[in-house]
Amino acid sequence: MKIATWNVNSLAVRLPQVLDWLAANPVDALCLQELKLSDDKFPLEALAAAGYQSAVFGQKTYNGVAILSRNPARNIVKNIVGFSDEQSRVIAATLDTPQGELRLVNSYFVNGQAPGTDKFAYKMKWLEGLRSWLGQELAAQPKLVLVGDFNITFDDRDTYDAEGLRETIHHTTEEREHLKALLGLGLHDAFRLFEQPEKSYSWWDYREFAFRRNRGLRIDYILVSDALKPAVQSCVIDKLPRKNERPSDHVPVIAHLDLL
Repeated sequence: MKIATWNVNSLAVRLPQVLDWLAANPVDALCLQELKLSDDKFPLEALAAAGYQSAVFGQKTYNGVAILSRNPARNIVKNIVGFSDEQSRVIAATLDTPQGELRLVNSYFVNGQAPGTDKFAYKMKWLEGLRSWLGQELAAQPKLVLVGDFNITFDDRDTYDAEGLRETIHHTTEEREHLKALLGLGLHDAFRLFEQPEKSYSWWDYREFAFRRNRGLRIDYILVSDALKPAVQSCVIDKLPRKNERPSDHVPVIAHLDLL
């Protein structure tokens, strides 16, 4: 089974790119973030024609997440249970695969703007709410995958300028401690289960030729539970879509799991 995550930074703009990518990379499930459109504007028919059913939690102009799946999806939950939030940031679904149930959680983590701001405080509370809820999800369904745009670097390997950006947004000790706490629930960074090239990133700013200069961050992740760790065969970052005309500033991350 192949699972991918991609912050498309406006599905209305980049639907053709998503369809082209799916045609070339027929994954079993694709999780999208930053749809930037409401549910009624979501291209259900176009994606169904490509072979995917969609679970959608949209929001006009900002945020929005969706799970596209070739397998039936049920028990859909929108946003963090027990955490009041007006933003459309989380959607979870149970996928009925030929190898059994798999719980898939797609998240668009809060950006946080800058340490010391109200938005950063909201990010810290949001992360606490996510961890509490995920603990419950894992207890109920041990075969769980958490994916998304985390808006945090795990460590210095995940940033092009570890010293220059230290303790700035995406690089603060507080944010990284929250990620460690998520791993403490029994989750594993699929990308780091394998030897990877140095300077492997999933996001590059549109400015200052950042992609050409590989001045990026790795902030898009696939985390797998203890029960699924032995099943992970590979995890890669597909940089090719960043070369598209009018690309997203993020690229897909894909994990291959052998669930047999």
